[in-house]
Parts: sequence; structure tokens; C-alpha cells
Amino acid sequence: MQIKTFSDLIEWTRMLHEDLAQCLAHCASRHKDERASLLLDYLASHEAEMEKMVAAFERQADPKAAQTRLYDYIPHDPITTHLACDDHYTKLDAAAISAEVFDFHEQIISLYRSLIGKAEIREAVELVQALLDMEEHETKRLVRQVERMDDL
Repeated sequence: MQIKTFSDLIEWTRMLHEDLAQCLAHCASRHKDERASLLLDYLASHEAEMEKMVAAFERQADPKAAQTRLYDYIPHDPITTHLACDDHYTKLDAAAISAEVFDFHEQIISLYRSLIGKAEIREAVELVQALLDMEEHETKRLVRQVERMDDL
């Protein structure tokens, strides 16, 4: 997907969360390790929640901000992660799964942070800041929940 506007960025981010949720869910039932399978289920449900949160930004975004062009401000493929669902996560242990998913979120957070300084209108800055706040909050929540799973 070519990202030309903030609206495209939101849609692209929503799709990333959706694709990751589907892949994690797909791999959950196929993983041989019960702990990793439970983790994949939890992560899949969390990604599905995040997909819905990002979709809400699509519906509620200020049209002025949503249609602001940002094509020059981001790399062609700004997020690098394994999203081709080919049972990749069934080959990883729980720690590696967590690390990969956390890295995915950190890349999104980093992208949003870089865009805040480049947005030229206040509405766009506010939109990206709201997206950043949501992504940071949900990532922290995810990390805490996964750490609690480790305590069990």
C-alpha cells in the first residue's frame, strides 16, 4: 500500500494490526508448546483489539488532518516484520514471539514519533500524537500482560 496521506497511514496501520492478529491466531492452534500457543492466542486478541482502535481513528479523524499529504516524510516500507503467515510463529518459542511482536509495536511507535516533528498543521500533529499515545499505552499494557503470563 502506498501511503500518501495521514488517512492512508491510519488504514495501513490498521491493516498491519489486522494481518498480525490473523497470523498469530492461525499459528496459535498449530504451535506444539502450550505456553506459546496461549501466548499467541492472547497476542492475537490484543492485535484484533488494536485493529479496532485504529479503525476508530479512521472514522473520527479530522478531515483536514486525514487528507494531509505525508508521502515525502516516510520511507517506502517503514515497518519491517514477518507478516507473511507461513507458520513462522509456530517455529518460535514464547520469548522470541514476544520479542518479535514488541519490536513490531516499537517500529510503529518510532514511525509516529518521527512524523510528529514533520507534520505541518496542528490537526495532523494532534492526530499523530493521539495515534502515538494509543500505540504506546497499548504496547505497555501488552508488555505488562505478557510479563504476568511469565510469572505464572
